[in-house]
This record gives sequence, C-alpha cells and structure tokens, in this order.
Amino acid sequence: MQRPDVAIRSRADAQIAAPFAALAIAIHDVSPATWRECRELLALVEHAGGCPVSLLVIPHYHHRATMLDDRPFQRAMEQRLARGDELVLHGMFHVDAAPAPRTLRAFLERRVLTRSEGEFAALSRDAAASRIAGGIAMFEALGWPLHGFVPPAWLMSEAARAALAACNHPFKYMTVRRGLWRLPSWRFERTANLCYSPDSALRRALSACAIHHELRRARTTPLLRISLHPQDARVPSVLRHWDQLIRGALEHRRPLTKRDWAVRFREPAQRTPSPDVARGPDAIAAASQARAV
Repeated sequence: MQRPDVAIRSRADAQIAAPFAALAIAIHDVSPATWRECRELLALVEHAGGCPVSLLVIPHYHHRATMLDDRPFQRAMEQRLARGDELVLHGMFHVDAAPAPRTLRAFLERRVLTRSEGEFAALSRDAAASRIAGGIAMFEALGWPLHGFVPPAWLMSEAARAALAACNHPFKYMTVRRGLWRLPSWRFERTANLCYSPDSALRRALSACAIHHELRRARTTPLLRISLHPQDARVPSVLRHWDQLIRGALEHRRPLTKRDWAVRFREPAQRTPSPDVARGPDAIAAASQARAV
C-alpha cells in the first residue's frame, strides 16, 4: 500500500508537465516560536485533502532563539521536506525596525496594515544583503534546499530588491502579495492570493470581502495562492472558512509548491511591473540584462 506522503508527491509530480489551474498553499511565519500554531494549520490542510505546502521559515523570529538552536524544530522541517513540502526563506527577524515612515501611505502600509512586521519594507541595500546572506547561510548549515524568497508582509524596498538580485544564491522566485517574480529574469506573473487578517471582527469581515473578490478574479488566473498565518489558528471561524476554501480549491485545481510552479512549469510570464515592488534603476538594469541574454 502506497504511503500517503508518497502519493501526494507522485500526484503533484504528475501534474506539473502541462498548463493547468493550480493551487499553491503557503504557511507563513514558520519558526520555533510559532510551530505549535503552524502544526494546527498543517493538520487543517491534511484534513481538507492533503497536498504539498510551502513553509515560509523565519530564521531568527523577533530576535528570539534562532532555528539553529532548536533541534526538534529542525527535525520537524526535515520531516516536512521528506513529505514533499518546500522550505522558503521568509526574511530574518520579521520585524520592521527601519526609520519611521515619512508618508501617510507608508505609515498605513508599515505600521497599520502590517503592524511593523514588514522587515524589508524600508531596508538599505547593505542591510537587506546582510540579512538575506544570513538566512541563506542558516539554510546551508542545516542542509536544507532553498529556491524561494518571500519578504515579510510581502513588502520589499527597491534597495532590498537590488540586494536580492545581486546575491549569489540561485533563487528561482520571489512572491509578493499580487504575484510571483521568476528569478533571475525578474519576469512578473499575476496570481490570485487569499489571506486573512483575523485579529478583530472588522479585520475578519474585510478579509472575507477581499477573499470573495480574489476568488472571482481567480477564475481567469492559472495560479491560486492560499496564504495561511499562525494567527489564523487562534480563531475557529477562520479555520472553518479556510477548510471550506481549501476543499473547494482542491476540487478544481492541482496542488503544488511555489517552487514547482516557478521551476517546472515555465509559462511565459508578464513583464509588467508589480505594484508591490518599485522598479528603480538597479531593477530595470537587471531586467534589461536578463532580456538580452
């Protein structure tokens, strides 16, 4: 009898050869400090049908003990890798400690909507490069494969993006709220993306409305992303809604990791700029160089 985890991997592998409507489920903010809640989210996914998941790992969450110091957490990640899941670098600290925002839009984005969690929202190039390099080094020390980068809160300054483009690690993709950047060519692909802000009744109501809108747009979008966060596990009504959404998506879409979408299925992507990431001189030069290759 085939093991369930092998069946999941085999199903995903068999479905990556041709264009199709796909589903990528990601669990954000994975760390020793949040692992209990992340386990609840993984159990939710299994209960809804089971599929490969992208785990967005924070190496040094909120400056607490690093993942290098937590052997049980390391074993848990290795078990998830063996099941066919993907580990993704998700910043270093997941804290936005950069200088205070100077505009109303930046204040709303960095302090209200994301509550000072957008670590790379206003970093300098050198600071971003140091944190990216530190995260890569931790993955390498643990022998974990690394293909993707997701900035905390999906916020990435122009300088931080330049640092990612210049790093020596062969990242295959970066995702932001509205889509996926294929690397190293920096080709942008719009995706649908469902996520919750569950901390208050108002935020939950607004999230439900946003999810409804995204599901309508997803009808014409090849890749649907479901982005789960540890705080989702604290609200039973949010978990019930996620269960319904995941079950519905699995009925009509084929599950895979974001790495599989970016690497194995090479659909020509849009070259339009993303509203989530500014395109300054360094980014434009990098894209032009990629097109010339």
